[in-house]
Amino acid sequence: MATQLTAESAKQSLAAHVRSKGEEINAKYGPRIGMTELEALLLDRSCVRYPCVIDFDDSRLQPGEFAFAEPNGELPENGFTLHVHPLYCSRPGVVPQLALYHLVAVNYGQFASPDDAETFASAALGIDREAYYESLCQLADELPEAAADPLGHPPGCSCGG
Repeated sequence: MATQLTAESAKQSLAAHVRSKGEEINAKYGPRIGMTELEALLLDRSCVRYPCVIDFDDSRLQPGEFAFAEPNGELPENGFTLHVHPLYCSRPGVVPQLALYHLVAVNYGQFASPDDAETFASAALGIDREAYYESLCQLADELPEAAADPLGHPPGCSCGG
């Protein structure tokens, strides 16, 4: 009898693949991924499925958003621009941490969840997922727009509040 694919089994399969791809990236570009490694990673189609460039521009970001992967057209093959808040431009050591979170959207599109993004990025960086999440929230809390939230957290981030 054939195994039936359910939504839950598809979700588990994607989560396992995301983790595996993150571990692959860590083995290839780690253990420390800085800007040089990130730039090489973005060109590596075995790691990043579609072309992707980084742009330090917040004009396409929502208030409190640290980065966003925007498609460059109707087809994913046209590539993506990863808009990163300019606050982080002078801190290249944190840019890979922010970028890796959004590369899941480049690779898997709408099928990827925030959990998948955390799993992928933490595996790529070789750090514990909870530690990665806390670090990401601290970075997001630095955004000037974060002050608009009464708890000091950007929209969509439930970072300990």
